[in-house]
Amino acid sequence: MRRFSGVCVELRLHNMARIVNFPLLVFGLSLLVLWAFARLGAVWRSKLLPLGEDTRQDFGAVISATLTLLGLLIGFSFSMAISRYDQRKNYEEEEANAIGTEYLRADLLPAANAETVHELLRKYLDQRVQFYEERDRRKIASINVETARVQNELWSAVKSAAAAQQTPIVALAVSGMNDVLNTQGYTQAAWWNRIPIAAWALMGAIAICNNLLIGYASRRTDGLVFLVLPLAVSISFLLIADIDSPRGGFIRVHPQNLVSLAQSLPDSR
Repeated sequence: MRRFSGVCVELRLHNMARIVNFPLLVFGLSLLVLWAFARLGAVWRSKLLPLGEDTRQDFGAVISATLTLLGLLIGFSFSMAISRYDQRKNYEEEEANAIGTEYLRADLLPAANAETVHELLRKYLDQRVQFYEERDRRKIASINVETARVQNELWSAVKSAAAAQQTPIVALAVSGMNDVLNTQGYTQAAWWNRIPIAAWALMGAIAICNNLLIGYASRRTDGLVFLVLPLAVSISFLLIADIDSPRGGFIRVHPQNLVSLAQSLPDSR
């Protein structure tokens, strides 16, 4: 039974992990669920457990405390999303710098190796631009495969040059190629570094409790009254999910440095 429960929890977390990749879906589900719990609180108060006037003031203090907690969680989550977005932007810039530097250092290699490295770097740069711009997951998988293949060819090209001519100048070109490969790994790690699903779950649970309490403490049953907080919280969730999602949101890192570098490189033809 415990094992079955653990599997169910993992499946829920996996489904939530897929949902947060679609900010508009996060907004729609949040608005619907939070509004429903606000209405549920009103029904609970009016039909099951009426709220007395002597306890309404205490309830106000509880609601204020939980709203403050929700605001802090949303603020912390927004800060986490912004830091991860900035990290992805910085690594895009570092990738462009590493590739551009290695393109110049390739001239230090023997002529045949230099020409090969230049051609492979142009192909590699094209793959990196596609990685940032593509949204189709199947195409992204093929881009990653092609990127890995070109990386192996690039390393083989500089390795053969280093084996044939072990000089400090060639070592400089080898070191630059190592930076090119490392920055791609750093970029991929930054794209995987998202707000933990457990944090989303806890933030959602606090938001549900807030709307339930507000619905329970409200004197009116007007639907518009119960829509204000769910709408505000849902918009906050939308913004956080949008910034935190590398591909699914409207706010994305555009490879402007990589594109600029690709346009500045001489054509091989």
